[in-house]
Amino acid sequence: MNRNPWSKVLVLLLLVGACAALWHLRPYQPDQAAKDAMQGGEGITVIDTGDWIAFEGGETREPGIILYPGALVKPECYAPLARALAGSGYRVFLARMPLNLAISDVMRANHVLQAYPQQSFVIGGHSLGGTMAARYAASQPERIAGVFLLGAYPDKRGDLREADIPVLSLVGSRDGVINRETYEQNKQFLPERTVYMSIEGGNHAQFGSYGPQEKDQSAAITPQEQWQQTVAAIKDWLLTDVLLR
Repeated sequence: MNRNPWSKVLVLLLLVGACAALWHLRPYQPDQAAKDAMQGGEGITVIDTGDWIAFEGGETREPGIILYPGALVKPECYAPLARALAGSGYRVFLARMPLNLAISDVMRANHVLQAYPQQSFVIGGHSLGGTMAARYAASQPERIAGVFLLGAYPDKRGDLREADIPVLSLVGSRDGVINRETYEQNKQFLPERTVYMSIEGGNHAQFGSYGPQEKDQSAAITPQEQWQQTVAAIKDWLLTDVLLR
């Protein structure tokens, strides 16, 4: 029986390619601080529905907050931010994305809005998650009260100039991942009233809690300091720009 030797080579190449693809799609995992923040208690309830992870405190303030994770970053990595915001009374939802890529399901926020039809929401995200959150808000401006971007910028499909909603843009001064040229260029897609803030000493990865990220610069502040400043900026923006507009 004759067998084509090239068939074995083809199978081997396909296996190697599949393994390489899986290797590159490995998501960043939550570190210990994130795992600790995922635990309920101290007035915080954590609920994992499969579509999202919800953090709720003892009281519920408007608006609710939806966060899209960065590319290949597990949603649990943003538990420290979510827990801190929930401790101030905000209901926070961390979206779970297919393949841990927000681009795979830009409309994921619909699950949350359908579950809480009486609540208003802001949406935001980290890195690629922020770009996809802007796309969602641009397509559903009547359903979103504001957009926040963490080490992120919108693209043309996330043009928010005509959306008439507040936008907050936060970037770490030592962010080595974000493309600064594109970041500046894509400000054209944001409203004139956008609030821009730089976290001095902060980097890209420390908006989450998953350790160092490739191409990022070392931060000059601790993760806890960056989370604290991020939470303070979001809360101030919610009170002064979103609720009073």
